[in-house]
Amino acid sequence: MLDRLYARVRAHAAGPNAPFFLAFLAFSEASFFPLPPETLLIPMVLANRAKAWRYAIIATLASVAGGVLGWYIGAFLLEVIARPIVHFYHADATLAALQQKFREWGVWIILIKGLTPVPYKFVTIASGAAHFALLPFIMASLATRAARFFLVAGLLRRFGAPIETFIEKRLPLVCGVFALALISGIIALAYL
Repeated sequence: MLDRLYARVRAHAAGPNAPFFLAFLAFSEASFFPLPPETLLIPMVLANRAKAWRYAIIATLASVAGGVLGWYIGAFLLEVIARPIVHFYHADATLAALQQKFREWGVWIILIKGLTPVPYKFVTIASGAAHFALLPFIMASLATRAARFFLVAGLLRRFGAPIETFIEKRLPLVCGVFALALISGIIALAYL
């Protein structure tokens, strides 16, 4: 099922409505949908590398807007909507663990988990369920989602098609390395 859905999403990449579909995919992935925005962002950038930054902006803003919806689902509709979504993904324990981590680590969870392969919808729902403050959530989401999408768009803009296979196979590694660099930079700033 996901393979067919993935093929349909990629087919929209070269069409005139591709930016709309990218925004819809990024928005919905942040709160309930299973496919990451990169499934459309990658072929869109490859189809028109001059618009890489525009596509990254669209993905970032739509993802953060969808993240706010996920936050509201977690904060106010946990039992009605969030639990069935989380249960569908067999991630009940993941949600509980993220809620606890939000209480302990706050904004750091968003900054780190937003770059990793952990589905962003779990981060958004858990942050709402933990009643994490909305404004810091939005600011951290902007930073982490922009870093992720601009990294992908930038690599594709610079290197083109050869990097597509590398990114698709190793996206968690690429994001993990970037997260490590971000954390190292923050630690360095704190102690310099």
